[in-house]
Amino acid sequence: MATNIKRIIYFHQRIDATAARVKSLRSDMDMTRYSFDAPAEENWAEMARSHGYHACARTEMRDPWFPDAELIARAPNLLAVCSLGAGYDVIDVDACTKAGILVCNQSGANKEAVAEHALAFMLALSKKMVTADRAMRRQNNLERFLYTGNDLLGKTVGIIGLGNIGSRVAELCKGLFKMDVLAYDPYLTKEQIASRNGTKVELNELLERADYVTVHCPRTEETFGLIGYEQIARMKPSAYFVNTSRGGTYKEDDLVRALKDNKIAGAGIDVFLEEPPPTDHPLMAFDNVIVSPHNAGITHEAMANVSVVSADQWIDIFDGKVPPRLINPNAWPTYSERFQRILGFKPQPLTA
Repeated sequence: MATNIKRIIYFHQRIDATAARVKSLRSDMDMTRYSFDAPAEENWAEMARSHGYHACARTEMRDPWFPDAELIARAPNLLAVCSLGAGYDVIDVDACTKAGILVCNQSGANKEAVAEHALAFMLALSKKMVTADRAMRRQNNLERFLYTGNDLLGKTVGIIGLGNIGSRVAELCKGLFKMDVLAYDPYLTKEQIASRNGTKVELNELLERADYVTVHCPRTEETFGLIGYEQIARMKPSAYFVNTSRGGTYKEDDLVRALKDNKIAGAGIDVFLEEPPPTDHPLMAFDNVIVSPHNAGITHEAMANVSVVSADQWIDIFDGKVPPRLINPNAWPTYSERFQRILGFKPQPLTA
């Protein structure tokens, strides 16, 4: 039976601003936060009648509320799952596609925050700011020339993944520091990369030529473990490795080994396979490694922007439009049939 109220369920307070915007704009949509700690039967009852699920990040998610095949089987009215940020590895995209459920992310909404964070890593590592800070807290009469750094001006940056964030990094590096930008992105043509301030190269060439290698690709089967010891060993001994993308895109043990072997000058790491990482994680032992708790994309401005674009995304979905940042367009035929059956009207064609 068709319904007039479109229901969206979510579990984390970080999504409250999105819900507030949805409610302020639409009386025919109900976006309500439920609690992981509530009785499971209450949550399952709401999930079963919900048309949308706004998933939180993997580090905040709890079983059994991951958007996977098991959950989908108990959510017959579910039409779309949207992620909190750009990363959508918390969602089983294949299971959603088979079930005719759209998957969307918020790619680009926090691009400024992440790009600036990556650049901050490059600056702090090059200027030895954190190393000097730590030393000054430990000893008096510090020899300042021990912490002589390098300028970014005119250096070469290698960007792995030239999407929303990677292209903003390229723009900042080229505009602020007149850096040469090398880019590895197999999904973009030479011309597309040139329009984003980069030069298209293969991965090995990027690693060998860059003074800074920064990763900005999603974690997929293709990119999982993309950067290991062999790749790091190709980098210059004076080069720095930066990753603000997703844990798993680099092999942590291999990075530790490469640092021990002095294969590179240092690293700036915002993402780990296990988050938050333990305080005794081997990478924490290096003075030439700067870490942050996967907060590159978390600024007040970025969170405000995410709430706006994600709310507008939900409105587009339930107005029957093709939503921005759609991950699985091949789900559309089955989705369209289910949408019409559940909501009583047909969404627009995918090509519209």
